[in-house]
Amino acid sequence: MEPQRQNLKPATRLSLRRYHISEEYGFLLCSPLKELPDQYRPWMEIANKLPHLIESHQLRAHVHKMPLLDCRFLKSHREQRLAHLVLAAITMGFVWQEGETQPQKVLPRTLAIPFVEVSRKLGLPAILVHSDLVLTNWTKRNPEGPWEISNLEAIISFPGGESLRAFILVTVLVEKAAAPGIKALVQGVEAVLQRSQDALLQALQQLRLSIQDITRALAQMHDYVDPDIFYTVIRIFLSGWKDNPAMPTGLVYEGVATEPLRYSGGSAAQSSVLQAFDEFLGIRHCKESVGFLQRMRDYMPPSHKAFLEDLHSSPSLRNYVLTSGAGSCLVAYNQCVEALAELRSHHINMVARYIISAAAKARSRMLSHLLPHALEDRGTGGTAVMSFLKSIKEKTVEAILQPCA
Repeated sequence: MEPQRQNLKPATRLSLRRYHISEEYGFLLCSPLKELPDQYRPWMEIANKLPHLIESHQLRAHVHKMPLLDCRFLKSHREQRLAHLVLAAITMGFVWQEGETQPQKVLPRTLAIPFVEVSRKLGLPAILVHSDLVLTNWTKRNPEGPWEISNLEAIISFPGGESLRAFILVTVLVEKAAAPGIKALVQGVEAVLQRSQDALLQALQQLRLSIQDITRALAQMHDYVDPDIFYTVIRIFLSGWKDNPAMPTGLVYEGVATEPLRYSGGSAAQSSVLQAFDEFLGIRHCKESVGFLQRMRDYMPPSHKAFLEDLHSSPSLRNYVLTSGAGSCLVAYNQCVEALAELRSHHINMVARYIISAAAKARSRMLSHLLPHALEDRGTGGTAVMSFLKSIKEKTVEAILQPCA
C-alpha cells in the first residue's frame, strides 16, 4: 500500500487530543472509573465477584436473575467505557463458565440488550476487547507512586489469580511505555511535512527508545505470569465466537437479533500501538495479515481507528528518508525498524512459551478436562498465531532501507 500514499496528506495536522489520545498515557483511558452510578449496582455486584462466581459455577444463575437496566443514565464516556468492560467481562464468564466443551450459546436479554446498546454508543463490538481488558481496566494504588506492577491494580478480574492480574497489568505497562512513541509519530509526521531533518531525527530517536521500553515492559510477563495458568485457566475467557471451533455458529444475543452474532476474541492486534508504528514506518504486510489487522481495527475505539487511518494518509516517511539525502535519518529509521523486529521476536517467543509449549505440557499431563483443544494452535483472536506472527516479523525486517546508490 506504500506507493499509493506518497502524495496523500491528512486534511488537518495530526493532533493526539483530536483522537482522544494522551501524551502521557497514550491509548490508555485516563483515570478510569472504578464504580458505575448507583442504579447499575446489580452489574457491579456481579462483576466484582466474577472470579468466585465463575469458579463456584454460580455466575450463570446470577445473570439469569439480573434486572434489565436502561443504559440512558450512563452519561459520560468513562461511565460508558466502564459499563462496556463490566458487561463484557460478565458475558465472557457467562459463556465460558463451564469451559470450551459446554459454552453457553444464548446470552440472556437482561445482559445482551444493555451490552449491545452501550457497545453501539461507543462504536465497539459486544464482546470483551483490548480497550476493555487493558485500556479501561487499570488503577494506581498510590496515585503519586511509580508505574510498576506493585502499584497497579485491575478493576475487573477473571479466574487466574496473580497470573491474570499480571497479564492485564503488564499489558497496561506496555501501553504506557508506548506513549512517548505515539507522541513521536505525530512529531515525525509534522517533521516530514516541514521537511525538517533535525526534527525528524529527534522523533525517530524517541520512537526507537519507546519501542525498546515496550520490549522491556513486555518481558515482565515472564516474571509474573505462569504459562500453565494462562493456557488452562485464563485463555478461555479471552476467546470469542468467530473462527472458534468451540462455537462455530456464534452467540445469540437474546432480544437483539434472532441469528447468532460472531465476534473475534481478544488479540494483541486490537491494540493500536503496533499498527500505528507500522503505518508511520510504512511497513507493508502480506494480504492475509492485512485483512486480519484491518478487521481488528473494528475492535478499537473509533477515534483510535481514525488515528491509524490518518497516519496512513500522511506523507510517506520512507520516501522522504530515501530521497532527502539525510543519512542520519535513514540510520535512525532503520534502527526503529530493527527495534520493532526485535519486539516482534520477543512476542513470538512469548506465544511459543504461553501457548505452544503450554499446550504440549498440558497434553502430556492428560488434563483433558481443562484443555482448550480447539484453540491449541490459534490465538484468542482466531488466527493461526505462530504463522501470523512470523509473517508480521518477516515483513518488518524486509522494511529495512538500503541507501540509494
